[in-house]
Amino acid sequence: MAAMMTSWTPEKKHSDVERWICIYPAYLNSKKTLAQGRRLPKTSCVENPTHQEIRDVLLASGLQVGVENKLYPREQSKEILYRGRIRVQLRNDDGTPVKQEFPTRESIMKYIGQSIPKLKTRQNRPTDQQPQTTQASNKSKGKKGRR
Repeated sequence: MAAMMTSWTPEKKHSDVERWICIYPAYLNSKKTLAQGRRLPKTSCVENPTHQEIRDVLLASGLQVGVENKLYPREQSKEILYRGRIRVQLRNDDGTPVKQEFPTRESIMKYIGQSIPKLKTRQNRPTDQQPQTTQASNKSKGKKGRR
């Protein structure tokens, strides 16, 4: 019965959250293949985006945004890092775009792909996190050899 209430009907308005478009981080992940869920060319994507980064970029652009605790169905890893789905209002109730610079879902995703590298958290990230990942991989290799 609940599925019937939340399913799409023509009576729903564009302002209803159920009509907003969904964006998963996998859509914009340059590390993923098209079969794994990437929706844009690698040149328009970023490496391992998070739902928080996508939310921050969209809120800064003035769009209506909602965050849901959902996991992308094609995602192999069940870690919390990969969870999160962003809902964005694309159109007003009369069918016109909320923002004229974002008429389609692709235009929003391309904007996100261009904006995430400009975030302050992204500009500091590569130097801070690369040594940590190599240390963690070395530790795990060492543990496997000791068994």
